[in-house]
Amino acid sequence: MTVAPRDDWRRPGPTTQQRRNDLWIGLAVTGLALVSLTLARSTGAFLLGPPPSGPEQLFWTVTVTLPLVWRRRWPVATLLVVALVFIAAQARSAPETQFSAWALFCALYTAGAWGTDHQRARQVRLGVIATMFAWLGIYYAVMIDHIPADAFDEAVGPVPPVLAAMVTGVLVNLLTLGFAYFFGETAWVAARREHELRTQAEDLRRSQAESRERAVLGERVRIARELHDVVAHHVSVMGVQASACRRVFDRDPGKARTALSAIEQSARTAVDELRRMLGVLRTPGAADAGPPAGGDVDRIGELVERARAAGLTATLGVYGAPVTLPESVSQAVYRVTQEAVTNTLKHAGADLLDVRVRYLAREVEVDVTDNGRAGGRVNAVGLGLIGMRERVGAHNGDLEAGPRAGGGWRVRARFPLATAEPLADAEREPHHDREPAVVREPAVGTGHAA
Repeated sequence: MTVAPRDDWRRPGPTTQQRRNDLWIGLAVTGLALVSLTLARSTGAFLLGPPPSGPEQLFWTVTVTLPLVWRRRWPVATLLVVALVFIAAQARSAPETQFSAWALFCALYTAGAWGTDHQRARQVRLGVIATMFAWLGIYYAVMIDHIPADAFDEAVGPVPPVLAAMVTGVLVNLLTLGFAYFFGETAWVAARREHELRTQAEDLRRSQAESRERAVLGERVRIARELHDVVAHHVSVMGVQASACRRVFDRDPGKARTALSAIEQSARTAVDELRRMLGVLRTPGAADAGPPAGGDVDRIGELVERARAAGLTATLGVYGAPVTLPESVSQAVYRVTQEAVTNTLKHAGADLLDVRVRYLAREVEVDVTDNGRAGGRVNAVGLGLIGMRERVGAHNGDLEAGPRAGGGWRVRARFPLATAEPLADAEREPHHDREPAVVREPAVGTGHAA
């Protein structure tokens, strides 16, 4: 996830609409504070002592409430201004105290909820609260000598009246300032959690989009590989047969008809496999069904027969006791063999083809060799070689592709089996120790890989 550490997160500033709301709220509070001042002067309730002049009363009332207009744009500065003006107004015995106290509460809350630098805002709020209690102590110390002697004549409680008044003031201020601090912290934590949830949701959407893109890319690669395997082999066979037909068309009509029949059969087979593959791709949920079916190890003989029909001397040998292979392994063996035979037909100029399938103790091996030319370079980025490498690698197998020491080309693929099958006493070639699991691609060889 890309969520910033909690201590480093900074709350974004208010929106245009929120600033507009603050403007109207600040003006409304200032207006109500002026109404409260008018009522206090009308009743003569000057709780802090003889008030200053009328213009000065208006000044303090407006100055302590109007900064709320900018409370979310500059929350810490607003708190400092309101707190200083609040103390100065009380020191001057300004009669309006109701909305002035509310403005202080609102500024203290906003600094906690909207402070960009939360650590700094916390320090400023704690400093303001400490200053308020210090001011309260100073106020009590100054005013205690000015309390009238008859101020508490009707007091009947067990607590001394002066002490009771002081404790009441401390409790009221403690609750007011404490709640403002607590609600500001709560609002900031809620905003931070909302930000984290939005960030996590965005990360999740991005991850899902990337997963969908990877799935689409994987599907494209799979379709390209299957199309290459299905089309390239049969088209290559048809091309060889058409060339043979052209050469013998006049002097040997019988061979020409045989070649045309082979072309017809290859075309039908290619169309059938394409229809089968496209049918799977059109079926809902086909992406979860694995690669389209199109061949297995039992059909390798058909590949050899097509090679013979194309004019090659082709042989097929099966060594070891055949075992039932997993469907995916069986298809991979078939496709690798198909690609190797196709490359022989297209690129090798060979007249001999030898295909061998070996069932060993813990793996199955397919070995395709020919006696084709050995010029040119290996096309390491050809779709055929890439497709073979992907199919073999998907089963943790080994692939060897390159020229043979005695001439020609060789493709050998080994696929490990999950469990060992007992071997029958069948004839097989000796299996030499093999090198580590790599795909060997020589620097110089034939251009077999399509």
